[in-house]
Amino acid sequence: MRVPLLSRPSRLLAQLPTRTPRSTISIRTMASSIPVPPAKLLKEESFRVTGGLYLIDRWFNVPLDYKRPKCLKIQVFCRTAVGNKADDGGAAGRKLPYTVKLAAGVSKCADTERAAGGPGFECGPPKSHPLTQFLIGKDFQVLYLDQRGTGLSSAIDHGIMKQMLTGVEDHVEYLKNFRADNIVRDCEAIRQTLLAEKENPDERKWSVIGQSFGGFCAVTYLSLYPQGLKEVFTTGGMPPLVNDPDAVYTRTYRRLAARNEVYYEKYPQDVGAVKFIIWCLENHRADLPSGGVLDADRFLSLGMAFGGHGGIDTVHQIVQRAADELSRFDRMTRKGLMNIEAQQSFDGNPLYALLHEACYCQGAASKWSAERMLDSADARFNQRITTRPDDPIYLTGDPIFFTGEMVYPSFMKSFAALRPFQQVAQRLAECTDWPQLYDVEQLRKNEVPVYAANYIEDMYVDFELASETIRTIRGAKVFETNVLMHNAVRAKTEVVMAELWKLKVGEVD
Repeated sequence: MRVPLLSRPSRLLAQLPTRTPRSTISIRTMASSIPVPPAKLLKEESFRVTGGLYLIDRWFNVPLDYKRPKCLKIQVFCRTAVGNKADDGGAAGRKLPYTVKLAAGVSKCADTERAAGGPGFECGPPKSHPLTQFLIGKDFQVLYLDQRGTGLSSAIDHGIMKQMLTGVEDHVEYLKNFRADNIVRDCEAIRQTLLAEKENPDERKWSVIGQSFGGFCAVTYLSLYPQGLKEVFTTGGMPPLVNDPDAVYTRTYRRLAARNEVYYEKYPQDVGAVKFIIWCLENHRADLPSGGVLDADRFLSLGMAFGGHGGIDTVHQIVQRAADELSRFDRMTRKGLMNIEAQQSFDGNPLYALLHEACYCQGAASKWSAERMLDSADARFNQRITTRPDDPIYLTGDPIFFTGEMVYPSFMKSFAALRPFQQVAQRLAECTDWPQLYDVEQLRKNEVPVYAANYIEDMYVDFELASETIRTIRGAKVFETNVLMHNAVRAKTEVVMAELWKLKVGEVD
């Protein structure tokens, strides 16, 4: 169902001309002066898979820091899916134009796209994403990128990093190179290698579709290297034009509170169950199979799933089992603990936790924004239970609210893979020298076609801030709805893409 386009006044709109352009313009000169050399192709493999697809895997060599291209190099991996129903080894599909799929990665939470604010998650197999067949049906070949620091693209791992780096500051400086600006430069480097020899200049450009954090990257692409883009699609991925995350969390806590109310309205029995679980976790240590610790903060972060189709039901199933096991055995079974770990991916993908808040920063420090903004959020986020489990309070009173995509300092202790990064994470939270990611002046004079799906009830990407960004991008067209969630491009692909394609072809109802 489609709702009418909205034109709501934004409280931040009046601040844009004075808040961001000055620093953006100065940084823009610096950013545009950074040349991007073609990526060096290291290896290529290709193979056929069921479903009429042919896949081409490529590994590239690119600079860690494009300002110093002759220094340390890293590996970046991408996988291209082409149609192969004619069983021609993908020969026909290889000749089609590219669409690059940029995503924050695929979460295990309710089969949803990972929440906004990445980076830190690699792309899944093309066959597993319904977007692949949609785009191939539109005569594209689809390039899936493992963003730097993930998957096969020099994945961040403390054990590997300590072989190359010494000291906290070396780790901090290394990790600073893994934000959207350099992800976009990797794309540009790969584009030049794959398309530079095309005779028609238009064929040297490619299309980009960005989901969630992938949309943030797409707007950085529009800001820094629009000459490489044919068109841009974003789905739940218009970034807020802010310099630090504070305004983001102020709004997302409100969205998250609303989703908590939906959860407890649907499952009122979980009011008491969650209180009981939190009491148990506060009073008895729960060690996880991975070596981490399940404390109250970590358990309540399961609310990250609330922002996707099916997420509320997934969390209820976990709560139901945890409460049952704790009431019968005074502990959770290994399987119950594994079910919780399966929803929380930081042990395998630590980059998300380390750079989540930094991905909003432009010349300002994050200073553990989510933790600070929690103090002024709904009081139900800050409840803790200190009375006995048989106290009537477990069945009455306000519920304890789950948190969401937020990253808290306590995670650096409760997640085993994050413990070695505790000092590094603290330094990253204090850094103020983050480069500009978005060029407002360039966006205002944009010439690249942009088509955006903007979700009114999005729990991760605030609708008002996203709308402000859409209005800033010259010529951007938008589909707005209050009936789709953040992961709709996966959960309801045909609905989302049909609306975006109407915007692309200019179809008017």
